[in-house]
Amino acid sequence: MDESALEKQVAKVPLTKTAPAEPALRASDADRDRVAEILREALAEGRLTAEEHAERVEDAYRARTLAELEPLLHDLPAGYRPAAAPATGRPVPPAGLPGEAGENLIAVFGGAGRKGRWRVPSRINAFAVFGGVEIDLTEATFAQQHVVINAVALFGGVEIKFPENVSVRCTGTGVFGGYDVRTHEAPDPDAPVITVAGWAFFGGVAANPKRGKRVRNLRD
Repeated sequence: MDESALEKQVAKVPLTKTAPAEPALRASDADRDRVAEILREALAEGRLTAEEHAERVEDAYRARTLAELEPLLHDLPAGYRPAAAPATGRPVPPAGLPGEAGENLIAVFGGAGRKGRWRVPSRINAFAVFGGVEIDLTEATFAQQHVVINAVALFGGVEIKFPENVSVRCTGTGVFGGYDVRTHEAPDPDAPVITVAGWAFFGGVAANPKRGKRVRNLRD
């Protein structure tokens, strides 16, 4: 068979089309929080060391897809697996403004924080291990009324400062650590509501008002 005949036969062979790869599902803040809670329970039961726990929680809050979260639980019992994704295959979006993402502040053997004039998202994840995180809301702009701060301190500290005229609630707890959040209910029903959640393990979380600082009216 000459070269030209071979080329004609090859040209007749249909090309196989490769199916496009399915895009990785994006992880939501709820997915990250669920994995962090599973890791906390594993630490309390002695399944993970403090160093392993710190590394995995840091990776959890940096994960962008569900595939990146799965390896963090691969060597834990089956009962520790996160709940299955909804039938639609889409992760549950976080509460807040449509399309708005939360903000992660991570301090590992160092410091991190936000202060001055900045736009507060609906959710803030603060994680401090052998370091400190400072969240100053006294000059911030609240684009929505409800804000959740998930503060986790492991041999570290998270300090939160807020204006005098906002409502502050606490659902966090301390395990061999302190969770000192000064709760307050603002007289104005339209005032921002800040919920501080999370836990402190051999560390501390503190939230207190800053005297003389007041948040601007949301209607402005």
